[in-house]
Amino acid sequence: MTSARGRVLIVEGRFYEEIGQELYRGAAAALDAEGWAHHHIVVPGAMEIPGVVRLAVRSMEVGAPYGYFAGFVTLGCVVRGETDHYDHVCRCAIDGMMDLTLKYSLAHGCGILTVENRAQAQVRADASGKDFGGRAARACLRMIEIKQNFKLG
Repeated sequence: MTSARGRVLIVEGRFYEEIGQELYRGAAAALDAEGWAHHHIVVPGAMEIPGVVRLAVRSMEVGAPYGYFAGFVTLGCVVRGETDHYDHVCRCAIDGMMDLTLKYSLAHGCGILTVENRAQAQVRADASGKDFGGRAARACLRMIEIKQNFKLG
């Protein structure tokens, strides 16, 4: 799907299905409201998100028919558990995306929740409440605008 404004790739880590769906609902609504087309890819969890974004960037570098994305919205949820696995997943997902954002000058909105429990995640994901999915999409759109102001996109 394309629009006059362009396309945004939404990559959603869906380890917690209901949280991921709600984050996506908020992000899609925010992009739709501003007239941006979007493509949605679901991956198993937050750790897979940077890899998919890198694949999309590589696809654009080689001119693959998948198309151009003006920006990227990353969505997911990591809930603290009993071990330090939480810390590793958070670090890999967030640092991985920051590295890609800086290396490739990406317009990126991060909606990866890092929370203590599911109740916190549900409050933050709720598209009619805190709407972190929508916030991430609006951050991405603002970064696209800034990138365009620098004549980079």
